[in-house]
Amino acid sequence: MKNTSFTPFLTDGNCCKPVYKALYNAIEEQATECGNCKCQTSSVSKLEVLKPLEDDGIHLIKDKDGIDDYLAKNIKGLSKQEAAANRNSYKKNICIDMLRQGYHESFSELFTLIQKWNALREAAGPGSAIWQQKSLEEQPDKLDQLYHFLTRAEAAQRAGHYEEVYDNQLNLAYCFNDPEEKWLRNYFYEQCFNTAQLVKIDGGKREAQAHANMGLIHEEQGHVMKAAEHYEAFYQLTVGSTWKDVTGHTYNSLACEHLWRIYTLLADKMLENKEHQQAIKTLIKALKMAKEGGDMKMEGEAAYCLSLAYSFAGEQQTALSILNTSVKTFTALCDSAGLGRAYAAIAKFLVSQEKVSETIEYLGEFMKAAENAHLSQSLVDACVLLGNIYSERGKYNEAFEYFSRASEAAKTLNNLPLVDETKTYCGIAKAHKLVVAFNGHIEAEDPVSLKYLLAWKENRSDMCTDPLTVELDKETSASKPL
Repeated sequence: MKNTSFTPFLTDGNCCKPVYKALYNAIEEQATECGNCKCQTSSVSKLEVLKPLEDDGIHLIKDKDGIDDYLAKNIKGLSKQEAAANRNSYKKNICIDMLRQGYHESFSELFTLIQKWNALREAAGPGSAIWQQKSLEEQPDKLDQLYHFLTRAEAAQRAGHYEEVYDNQLNLAYCFNDPEEKWLRNYFYEQCFNTAQLVKIDGGKREAQAHANMGLIHEEQGHVMKAAEHYEAFYQLTVGSTWKDVTGHTYNSLACEHLWRIYTLLADKMLENKEHQQAIKTLIKALKMAKEGGDMKMEGEAAYCLSLAYSFAGEQQTALSILNTSVKTFTALCDSAGLGRAYAAIAKFLVSQEKVSETIEYLGEFMKAAENAHLSQSLVDACVLLGNIYSERGKYNEAFEYFSRASEAAKTLNNLPLVDETKTYCGIAKAHKLVVAFNGHIEAEDPVSLKYLLAWKENRSDMCTDPLTVELDKETSASKPL
């Protein structure tokens, strides 16, 4: 490594022999530039800069301070700060800038978040989703967003403008929506929730929004009870308000939707634990929220779920009555999926009560309604349900007929898996038809039945084909000339 410490210049007066080569080259470059632009400095030559003192022999020229002074005046370069900025990482520059401007809390928060990100990556290990991502300090766009909103939030906090603090924290939460970044989003949602308690000038709008976001966090983490508490607080704060989100939905309708969904989840857990009556009470609340929210599809789903709860509790008539309500709602919406589930549930209830004819009547109405509304999916569902009922009762001809209609309807949907499924139903029904006829001929044990079986074995088309006709066809085809 070369020694870059200052070394004196020695000259014999006729030629300059620079020992400090970097300086000599720098002066040469400056002289060349000035020579090109014809300015006054162009007259400054290397020899003038290195001009010896008026003394005989070898002279000591220009001490270090003199050279530094000349360079500072005549050669433009980077300041110490600019040089450091080029050497440092982007993260370090942002941190230094925060500290210079006095944003010590923002610096501390940013540094903590970077450390947490790195700790999560290390804990997840190679191959994990977060490991595949760059660390936070290697993402300049994310660092820019953090720098911008954190410093603005800190400035607003010092001024006591908590609504601005909240808005900046919320903007930061919106910046991190990727699955691997959700912990950052959740962190800023929690910050928003704490700040919202201090905002007093918006009538509780930000507090309501913060409760909704906290409910979302707990719901995603599976903490259903905590989510319900936040959603209920969200609902209470929005009753009678006209606040709307960016999509134009009112906060109150969103609160109703959140409560309908979370009450349904709570009821599912209760039904798993055989707490039927508690589940029914919870689902009644869910239905109330669905009606208040003004969403008919949500209302139909809530009625359907409530009917199932009544069915599990053994209250079949109440369940059937509520199911009919959901059927009307789904019919008005032309909701094929909802209608299919509702009619399937009705059929199951009635069959369990051995009301087969009533079941067939209900499903017949379903099939007609589907045909009139041109709901091909609902028509497939109705025909399959009817086919299954007839098949379970050994009426394979009728079952085959309905399965065939289901197959034809499925073809209009261009849904290959559904077409294959309905074809399978048709094949099963046809096989059952053949089994019945085959067993009948076996049990008969007479020559005619034996001929029927042999004829079927020959052509494998129809068990009921007259064997004499088959033999006649064979003889005719054999007598025809080639």
